[in-house]
Amino acid sequence: MARMSQQSELLGGVSLFAGCSKKELGKIARAGDEVSFRAGSVLTQQDQTGREAFVIIDGDVVVKRNNRKVATLGPGSVVGELALLDNGPRTATAVCATDCEVFVIGARRFGAVLDDVPSLSRKMMKGMAARIRELDGKTYG
Repeated sequence: MARMSQQSELLGGVSLFAGCSKKELGKIARAGDEVSFRAGSVLTQQDQTGREAFVIIDGDVVVKRNNRKVATLGPGSVVGELALLDNGPRTATAVCATDCEVFVIGARRFGAVLDDVPSLSRKMMKGMAARIRELDGKTYG
């Protein structure tokens, strides 16, 4: 399988992009880059402005909020996705627990994809709504 095809397949398994067509996934894949990080690398820092999101291809990422561990994420998980929508502060710190391979997509390049494929915005909103419902259920029962 070609690298772009693998990235498209990976993105299709991410809840945020689950409703996207193969063509849309291909456009998203072309807008990002695969990057390696060593264990201990900080992907996001709570309260700092975010400008990109990270889809974990390989490895584990620990997510902490107010210095308290809230999750360990593995392949197929996404962290920092709110940065694709606004320039607000990060809600958590994400640190590579192991050496990691991630797909990084910046807000500017992702915005260009949304401009090119307006229907993608609606699909992404559905993915975000599903994520909010899931978190709400975990928090409030």
